[in-house]
Amino acid sequence: MVEAKGPRLFTIPAHRAFADALAAGLIRQFGGDDLGLARGLVLLPNNRAKRALTDAFVRASAGGLLLPRMVAIGDPALDEAVGAAFDPADDPVPVPPAVAPLQRRMILARLVSEERVRAGQAIDAAEAVRLAGELARTLDQLLVEEIAPHRLRDIELNEAMSAHWQRALDLFAVVLDRWPAELQRIGRIDAAERRGLLLQRLAERWDRDPPAGFVCAAGITDSAPAVARLLRCVADSPRGMVVLADLATGMDEVEWQALGPHAPDPATGLTRRSIETHPQFHLKLLLERMSVNRSEVRLWRDGSDHDATVARGKAVANALASAEFTAKWTTLGPEQRRLGGIAAAELATPGEEAQAIALALREVAETPGRTGALVTPDRGLARRVAAHCARWGIAIDDSAGRPLSILPSGTLLTALAEAATQRFAPLALLTLLKHPLVRFGDARREWLDGVRALDRVLRGPRPAAGLAGIDLHLRTARRAEAAAAWWGEARVLLEPIERVFDGGARPIADLLAALREAAQALCGDALWAGPAGRAAAELLREAEDHAAHGPAMIEPASLGPLLKTLMDEVAVRPQQGGHPRLAIYGLIEARLQTADVMILGGLNEGTWPGLPAPDPWLAPRIRTELGLPGLDRGVGMAAHDLAQALGAPAALMTRARRGGTQPAIASRFWLRLQALAGDRFERATALEGWARALDDPGAHVPAAKPMPEPPAERRPKAIAVTDVDRLKADPYAFYAKRILGLTQLDPVDADPSAAWRGTAVHDILERWAREDACALDKLHERARAMFDGAHPMQRALWRPRLMEAIDWIVAQMGKNVDSGRTVLAVEQSGEIAIAGVTLTGKFDRIDRLPDGALAVIDYKTGKPPSPAAVREGFSLQLGLLGLIAERGGYAGIAGKARGFEYWSLSKKGDAFGYVTSPVDAEGKGDKVVPEDFTTLAARHFSDAVADWLTGTRAFEAKLHPDYAPYAEYDQLMRRDEWYGRE
Repeated sequence: MVEAKGPRLFTIPAHRAFADALAAGLIRQFGGDDLGLARGLVLLPNNRAKRALTDAFVRASAGGLLLPRMVAIGDPALDEAVGAAFDPADDPVPVPPAVAPLQRRMILARLVSEERVRAGQAIDAAEAVRLAGELARTLDQLLVEEIAPHRLRDIELNEAMSAHWQRALDLFAVVLDRWPAELQRIGRIDAAERRGLLLQRLAERWDRDPPAGFVCAAGITDSAPAVARLLRCVADSPRGMVVLADLATGMDEVEWQALGPHAPDPATGLTRRSIETHPQFHLKLLLERMSVNRSEVRLWRDGSDHDATVARGKAVANALASAEFTAKWTTLGPEQRRLGGIAAAELATPGEEAQAIALALREVAETPGRTGALVTPDRGLARRVAAHCARWGIAIDDSAGRPLSILPSGTLLTALAEAATQRFAPLALLTLLKHPLVRFGDARREWLDGVRALDRVLRGPRPAAGLAGIDLHLRTARRAEAAAAWWGEARVLLEPIERVFDGGARPIADLLAALREAAQALCGDALWAGPAGRAAAELLREAEDHAAHGPAMIEPASLGPLLKTLMDEVAVRPQQGGHPRLAIYGLIEARLQTADVMILGGLNEGTWPGLPAPDPWLAPRIRTELGLPGLDRGVGMAAHDLAQALGAPAALMTRARRGGTQPAIASRFWLRLQALAGDRFERATALEGWARALDDPGAHVPAAKPMPEPPAERRPKAIAVTDVDRLKADPYAFYAKRILGLTQLDPVDADPSAAWRGTAVHDILERWAREDACALDKLHERARAMFDGAHPMQRALWRPRLMEAIDWIVAQMGKNVDSGRTVLAVEQSGEIAIAGVTLTGKFDRIDRLPDGALAVIDYKTGKPPSPAAVREGFSLQLGLLGLIAERGGYAGIAGKARGFEYWSLSKKGDAFGYVTSPVDAEGKGDKVVPEDFTTLAARHFSDAVADWLTGTRAFEAKLHPDYAPYAEYDQLMRRDEWYGRE
């Protein structure tokens, strides 16, 4: 190899497969000697790039090959990775160790909390940890750009600077003033500072004593000053070379210089803004910091079998030109606009987009030897695609990983913290107890039986808070025996964490220890198994180890959000073992990767490119004056990633026209490519059609109105008075309830409904009558006792109303006693045989009137039925109860029923409680005459029985919808598909 004068810099254009071209060139130059490659060192941007280059060497080698040492310059243990170049024996002052990331986070969170308290703006620990993460990122940017923090003091703020930014800047400056002392106290330095020192020492050493083997820095796009100095050192080394990815050597010089950064104008002192959103800006900045000219960069001569065409690379570069230079598009010929090998698929929804991508990957998998990869910053889309592929038995590794917070081990810790914080409210408690890791293994089936029994008991209004509230609820609830028998097993496991979380503010370590121990008791070792379990264990261990550095005391309610913030930042990557020819990459992981088919998914604005993350500490103008990267520099990096991915032999771009809840705007990159190509913008219409057709039923045929006709022998021969209206108004609902045996469960943690209040009031009055002999002084006591196990909010809302209604009942019964009425019986069940079936009913109360007749009373917590409903043959419950009484269906009760009363506890006017009746002695108000009410009820009942119980009439849905107000069976009958079409 002939050594060249000056810096040795090369570029591999985007239309070439970077890793394969690099491997081919290194083998050509150094592979002639058996140890030539092994003596070399290749500096790469990240560990994923190391794997990509290793695979490329394997593809390029015909047999065995000794590979060069590969080092990621972002490796925290860079000194150990490089090896002898960092021999500590040669360093008079060794580089101090870096502070652990979580230790640093906790210290910064404490500093932020203390300064906020000093400023009279106290925040909770979860928010302090979140702000500490943003603070750490901003601090790292200052360190990477080698900007002295004291420069913040030199910035002159004008009146336009808002008070918010002024406060944030003041707090940031104070924290930065205190931070060095904290580092000195623990004997550590920032990881970014340590990396800069290591790179600086490496460059100085190689300047003095160049390595014996070759050194190649490849694919590095980081423009940090320390990196730039090292790359310049490598480029100047006798056996060194720097290989850049897709440097635009053919770009017009005027356009290149327009990118920036620019020097201040001599006349005005103003600085022209750099075009940081351009895909070449970071490379231009890197070259300037290396003090080299673009003309010194030569084209890497080697290619590979995975390259695309030169014309396509030029067309993509033209499409991504700066806005002020897009006028040149009008002068480009057809060949300069052609995006050959690139297709675009535009789908309706994210689900359809994932379906299309999965189909494309399946096609690749079914072609022998072909490789494919999905590149997307949208992790939700990546998960959908992996799930679709799994349906066909294709397992694909997502190299970007998934956040710990959405994996089972993470959700268990969050659920446990939330349940303890909410004092075991039913929804949070059941979410925890049903978690798939709880009692994992052979004991889970028996555990779930108990949880389901508890689930049924906890449905309805929320009980009192805490485990004691659950205890009381189980003692007072109906049919709670199975749940109560099992509850002791779960209670023992939850008692320790309740004691800790109910004690107010505590040290973070105490809360974390209680959480860990409770999680271990619930799940055993299953919680810590697998990649996610190990990540959770490591996070908790580090959090406990460094908790003493954080805020001294935190509220238990802050622990759940604090943990979720930390777990969101922990990426759990799958173990190797997915499909050997398919992959899913994030944008960072995709750099330097190649495949026969590259699929670029999620090309919508806000996704690719993503929205710039705001900096809560430094205003954009302050960042500019300090020389920090603009918040939108990530757009330029995303554009460069797009250009690299489009360099594959075949590329597919996809987007969804609609996001989760609203229309989506196509990515600016998509629109630029579409505008440049015009009618040559190739659409993957076949793939779009397949994605739609895969789940297309062909025709959407609405369901017909259900009208089941079970045989007569399958129809019930007994019916309760409360089901008669349902049978007549909505026969299908009666069929679902009585024949299919389906009943609706109340929601967990539900608001007190009218049905719940009615049941509770009836229970009070029944117990009062049976156990207190209707003693009026006991009724208040019964009503108050009903709320002993209730939630405080429920007590506050409903007890005053109930007590006022109870007062009205006491007063009303006193009037009845004065008028000569007596209570015969309360809450008694009875039955009679009529029309070939058994009619059963339970009355609330029956009184004996002064003339010896019977009065049937029904307590209502809502509005009583209207006279019109009675005339139409509905709302006959009182009449049927009177009919049973007249025919001797209730033991010890005989006589003619002439009184029929609804005692409503709802509000009328300014007071609670009133009496109304469906009958009137003179038939006024379209009411039934009392003497005819039981006869009318018997006739309508017999007609209904003849139709549906002893007859064969179909159980038609919503036969009389005006009298069928309940909707619990509407979904079962698919009401919305046919209602209104008949």
